[in-house]
Amino acid sequence: MTDYRVNPGEVEEDQFTAAIEKTTSRIPTSAYLALALGAMAVSATLQAWNKKHESMFVGQWAAPFLLLGIYNKLVKQHGSDGRRGRDAGYIGSAEPRHRSNEGTFTHSAGI
Repeated sequence: MTDYRVNPGEVEEDQFTAAIEKTTSRIPTSAYLALALGAMAVSATLQAWNKKHESMFVGQWAAPFLLLGIYNKLVKQHGSDGRRGRDAGYIGSAEPRHRSNEGTFTHSAGI
């Protein structure tokens, strides 16, 4: 069976995406949370004023703002392409690797 997964460092993001991520990473992640909460508050207010369609329109903004916040946080923690190399310990790895004076070892949960 053929393995179609992308390995770390195998494919890089283009410069356009990297430029967007560099610019948007300056925005605090809490700003996206504030935008989502604000959208929910405006939606509730519109609902109270019996403006149903406007309420639903604005209320649907909360989820995209939260997703943008998560993406922003991931870019801040891992960069555009994440860490490269054999011992990168990227998000998809089964167990994180740690380096000590004795060499590299794998951390097992619960031990």
